[in-house]
Amino acid sequence: MKTKEAVARRCSCRAYKPYQISEKELNIVLQCGNAAPVGMGKFETLKFTVIQNRELLDKIDAEGSKFFGDPNVHPLYGAPTLILVSGKADDVELSMCNASCVVENMAITATDIGLGSCYIRGNIKAITYNKELCEAMKVPEGFVPCAGIILGYPVKEPEERELTMDKIQVEYVR
Repeated sequence: MKTKEAVARRCSCRAYKPYQISEKELNIVLQCGNAAPVGMGKFETLKFTVIQNRELLDKIDAEGSKFFGDPNVHPLYGAPTLILVSGKADDVELSMCNASCVVENMAITATDIGLGSCYIRGNIKAITYNKELCEAMKVPEGFVPCAGIILGYPVKEPEERELTMDKIQVEYVR
């Protein structure tokens, strides 16, 4: 698949098949996350935590349900894998920007290799304040959860959409 095709097919997947992704697929996604642009090349300001433990995923999901005030909301959508991106707490703004770039690389890569993915932020915000969950997710001292991406095999294959320039307003200064 070419980059433009992967970008056109990438979408937020909210329904996953009930089995785990392969180690090979996970490593490809992690490698491409490591290739993302990171401010001043300071990759040491980020940390990935791969969570595939169903019990922990369910706790994270429940914390999100509580945060959103609706027990019927399941912000991890039953995905078998969550990659948490944590960043240095002393520069949260830059950490958030870097985490977003990393997650986008991972999302496009996931699409390219046939995985479904969804950028996760609200649920990550919810767990930031839960010390027990942060410890269970191995968020290191001095780091905060910034973003996440869930991965799995999609129930429905994404369709390629037309790429347009009419979604985000463009101003030209020439």
